Amino acid sequence: MSLRFHWFLPTYGDSRNLVGGGHGVATAATGENRAATLEYLGQIVRGAEQLGFDGALTPTGAWCEDAWLTTAMLASVSRRLRFLVAFRPGLLSPTLAAQMAATFQRHSGQRLLLNVVTGGESAEQRAYGDFLDKDGRYARTGEFLDVVRRLWHGETVSHVGPHVTVEGARLSRVPDPIPPIYFGGSSPAAGTVAAEHADVYLTWGEPPHAVAEKIAWIRGLAADRGRDIRFGIRLHVITRDTADQAWAEAARLLDALDPALIQQVQRGLARSESTGQRRMLDLHGGTREDLEISPNLWAGVGLVRGGAGTALVGSHAEVTDRIEEYHALGIDEFVLSGHPHLEEAYWVGEGVLPELRRRGLWSHPDGDQDLVQPSEIPFAAAAR
Repeated sequence: MSLRFHWFLPTYGDSRNLVGGGHGVATAATGENRAATLEYLGQIVRGAEQLGFDGALTPTGAWCEDAWLTTAMLASVSRRLRFLVAFRPGLLSPTLAAQMAATFQRHSGQRLLLNVVTGGESAEQRAYGDFLDKDGRYARTGEFLDVVRRLWHGETVSHVGPHVTVEGARLSRVPDPIPPIYFGGSSPAAGTVAAEHADVYLTWGEPPHAVAEKIAWIRGLAADRGRDIRFGIRLHVITRDTADQAWAEAARLLDALDPALIQQVQRGLARSESTGQRRMLDLHGGTREDLEISPNLWAGVGLVRGGAGTALVGSHAEVTDRIEEYHALGIDEFVLSGHPHLEEAYWVGEGVLPELRRRGLWSHPDGDQDLVQPSEIPFAAAAR
């Protein structure tokens, strides 16, 4: 099966430098910021589609624009690109979530993917009116997804549980196809939910040996339940024609970081309840030293950004080597991003993806035809 590659929509803003934020810390840019307008995000969507990305992850949280609304508005400026929409169970009813997903699936032409984010920061959850602790949130997520899947399969659902209660719930129209569930998490509670409900388990970019351990863990839990799961990885990327050029760009990004900003963000992230976030922090220890934690794997992004904090850095061939290495462990989907997202999409799409195609690991979703021209994309003119 051909590898799948997804890009990222920076709905909190973009920059030629690193943009920090997420996981309970405020958004902060270290240079001139590009606003997350529909016009700019539309450029990224069209570029990613032309280059051959399968989908685009859109984040959720207080630090960014709403993922559902943003992607619904962007669906009309693209033809094929799917939208990996992040959302948090517990902030809306499972019946409404199932209905929204079904509506999105119909109106977008079956282009919805769902990234379920349980929420690792209690302070942010409380701001949204959610006062469960972390374990309670994961338990609720399991109940929530059970109800949602039953509704998608056309059942009439009555459910009374510790966290979710619905009576006589039913959808007038079910989604076809049912959108796949992407799910991540490093805690024992997260593993249980992933094994029972995820179609694709996502891990943040850790060294290969750590990723292999996670895959074995989740694969074992899923097998115990008679399920088979695909695996994906979330990484940033800095790729150039030569390794020296790529590492020079990583050095430029690092040099632009204000030490005071690093300290501020690290203090905020240290309060995170997320096991995955603690694993990210352990990779760099909050210092600028020894940030290449594995060949071509750089932890500098995590100095100012919560969540995914590592980047593949190197020549196109080297980045392809690392992708092939992760694939050998069992990773089939790669959710990538860069700074700025528009330009880095082209570095990846014109450098790494063709190398993967030469190695027989990837094929363009549109086949071997030329890049789609803007005039061929419905409503493209309206988004210019």
